[in-house]
Amino acid sequence: MMKRFCMRAGAALAVFLSLTAIARADTISYADAVTTLAEECGSDIKKFCGGENLGNGRIQACLEKNSSKVSPTCTSTLGSVLTSIAQRQAAQASVFKVCRHDISQYCNSVKGDGYVLSCLIETKRVDNRECNQAITDAGWR
Repeated sequence: MMKRFCMRAGAALAVFLSLTAIARADTISYADAVTTLAEECGSDIKKFCGGENLGNGRIQACLEKNSSKVSPTCTSTLGSVLTSIAQRQAAQASVFKVCRHDISQYCNSVKGDGYVLSCLIETKRVDNRECNQAITDAGWR
């Protein structure tokens, strides 16, 4: 059952990402994730998860538990949202490594991760494509 869910989610993910990449960065914010899930999975969540405490990833667990009954649109949306959030988290974790050269070149005297990040974002001279993409994918630009 889980394998079929993942296969359907993977196929739909490609379509969803190609449609959303035009409108926004490659990753989705948590707020947009909640809005998207509410719009695309609201009726399934009500039907199959009503009355449950849905915090801390329980929406995903409930929808996966009921994957054979959940609408294909919701299954697709859930898969794409989870993938996009994972990409955003990975980008956030990698920014300081990917941008190491730019940090040493433009923000070397800045102390504190938050200030270094602000320096990177505000520095218009950063021409490292990978660094700029990591900042964008992390949702910080």
